[in-house]
Amino acid sequence: MRGPHNIWRLIRTGATFERSGAMAVALDAMQAPTAVRIAARVLGWPFKWLGLKGDPSQPPILRALVALGPAYIKFGQLMSTRPDVVGQALADELKVLQDKLPPFPLEEAIAEVERELDIRVAQVFSEFSEPVAAASLAQVHKAVIAETGQVVAVKVLRPGIEKAFMRDVDAFHLAARMIEIFAPFTRRLKPGSVIEHFEGIVREELDLRSEASAGDEFAANTAEDKGFSVPALIWPLSARRVMTTEWVEGIPLGDIKALLATGIDPVEFSTRIIETFLRHALRDGFFHGDMHQGNLKLTANGDLAAFDFGIMGRIDSYTRRAYAQILFGFLKRDYKRVAEVHFEAGYVPADQDVDAFAQAIRAIGEPIFGQDASQISMARLLAQLFDVTERFGMETRTELILLQRTMVVVEGVARTINPDMNMWEGSHTVVETYIRDSLGPKAMVNDLLETIRVLSRFGPLLPRLTEAALLRASAPTPPPPKPRWLSLRSLGLGLVIGATTIWALT
Repeated sequence: MRGPHNIWRLIRTGATFERSGAMAVALDAMQAPTAVRIAARVLGWPFKWLGLKGDPSQPPILRALVALGPAYIKFGQLMSTRPDVVGQALADELKVLQDKLPPFPLEEAIAEVERELDIRVAQVFSEFSEPVAAASLAQVHKAVIAETGQVVAVKVLRPGIEKAFMRDVDAFHLAARMIEIFAPFTRRLKPGSVIEHFEGIVREELDLRSEASAGDEFAANTAEDKGFSVPALIWPLSARRVMTTEWVEGIPLGDIKALLATGIDPVEFSTRIIETFLRHALRDGFFHGDMHQGNLKLTANGDLAAFDFGIMGRIDSYTRRAYAQILFGFLKRDYKRVAEVHFEAGYVPADQDVDAFAQAIRAIGEPIFGQDASQISMARLLAQLFDVTERFGMETRTELILLQRTMVVVEGVARTINPDMNMWEGSHTVVETYIRDSLGPKAMVNDLLETIRVLSRFGPLLPRLTEAALLRASAPTPPPPKPRWLSLRSLGLGLVIGATTIWALT
């Protein structure tokens, strides 16, 4: 990382935030301490005239991020998933950062496709449209394969986007280190890890083969799920900077009037949205991490179709079991069990009081369960759970943050279709089924069989490993080396250092 260049980028960022009026909004949202406020203003205020203007019709934060370019827009999208860092109000505002960049010319897109796939677009596609959607990293074109007549979606990365992103990410790392220095209390939130997570997401999204692979795996996992579909990937027309999938017609879930006009049952459909997400997260440990309305459609056959697999979440089997037990504990209002799971999983330090933690969790759950079904909110519960875990020293876990954030988004999507949606009722069936299958007698047998399978792989090596262990155990212990507190060499070196120090001081 090149220090002076990164400092200049931070200065430009601070100047743009000052010029747009976003600096004060951001600092207030994060409840920044005095040291951070002073450092931020020093970086921005004296250079305010150098800041980018942006669109004055937009709110200050959005104006600044859009003006600063793709990396900042993408970072804003990530921060919309971290209300624990930026506050719920700002996180909600940042959610609109989905398609905020103008498209690049069709001619450039065609050139990228031809260069990446080593084809002639006019020969492979009988139609290739102007961009139908443009985001911070890429844009999408609707096309028709000449040979088969299949309608497809062709996603193309923006020219030169990799270099631009990595340049700004370097500056983000410097900013994270400065925040940890000036605001030690933020170290629990791991600003450096947030940037590393962001960089990892960006690197994967800048290689469309990763998104293609994720979408293909997601499609394989959900192939038997009734009422849910994923567009099929077309591998021969996909590469690092180009990805082609089947085109799926449907009604975007943001168009509520059109959805209801189809005659769908709002209760069934909203419940299906929630159950689908939880099934993927708990059953497969691999879930869509960006299930907002723009990435979901209702198809003509009534399926819920998901798109855009740039952000996918993955959680291991142990974490899935712990998370399911936490949800199940809330569903059963068994707050002691919820607290115990946090301690068993190591989420809360062992030196904390489990009963005090259970009491704090009860203070979250009971007021929520005492409300009308339409008022029971997963978003509110998770926001309060963040506060409690912070008080008890729980460190931020990136994979759980994404899971919890996506649950909040899914709840919001479901409630736009059915305002009276009860999140607990919608999740009850899936969570109970998973608990039964993963923690019951059947699960214990499966765990035992898996352990035997793993050990069997070492079968041919066991005699050799056992013999080596026995030899190490029977070998005589060598005597400890005699201490050499002072040798002639160290004495001479000490005399030289001492003489040099005296000479320098005099």
